[in-house]
Amino acid sequence: MFVNLMRWAQQKLELSYPLIFLAPLLLRAYLAPLFWTTGMTKLNSFESTVAWFGNPDWGLGLPFPELNAALAVGAEVGGAILLVLGLATRWACIPLMFTMVVAALTVHLKNGWQFIHDANSAFPVEHIGEVAERLSRAKSILKEHGNYSWLTEYGNFVISNNGIELVVSYFIMLLALFFLGGGAYVSADYWIAKKFKKPKEA
Repeated sequence: MFVNLMRWAQQKLELSYPLIFLAPLLLRAYLAPLFWTTGMTKLNSFESTVAWFGNPDWGLGLPFPELNAALAVGAEVGGAILLVLGLATRWACIPLMFTMVVAALTVHLKNGWQFIHDANSAFPVEHIGEVAERLSRAKSILKEHGNYSWLTEYGNFVISNNGIELVVSYFIMLLALFFLGGGAYVSADYWIAKKFKKPKEA
């Protein structure tokens, strides 16, 4: 019975093999616009980015801020383009993963896990009760003195914690792409490999 069940499951799994390209394709489609946006934001305000990278008081206090800012822009903008094309996908993931590690350690780690404060999170911050109280108070003020329905027409108010949750998620996606590659059919890597693949010896 168990053996038959396993054979049936294996047969069904094999039916999905033609769709195996979807996972890396969707990861690329999700990550590319994200890194394009963050990279272009840094590029369009490059002087401010350099100042933030280098200032130890209100910024990251990194050495060689011009170089680091340029490397971050190059990794994100260049990486986004390569992800769209599915070209050198594994190589593109390496500097992007490094960027995520730097962002996690220098910007987000001190804030804990949560990106948005949520008492239902598996890793709530110690002061989550105080955060909830302040959010409730802020909403009360807005309801009393503002057009709350208009203010919340497109979403609810939250308090950002800016923790490592998102950058870790992006790192994991990039790590998956590093091992999966660009995927079949809709990546330049696939067609390049197909063109230069050596024929098997008889």
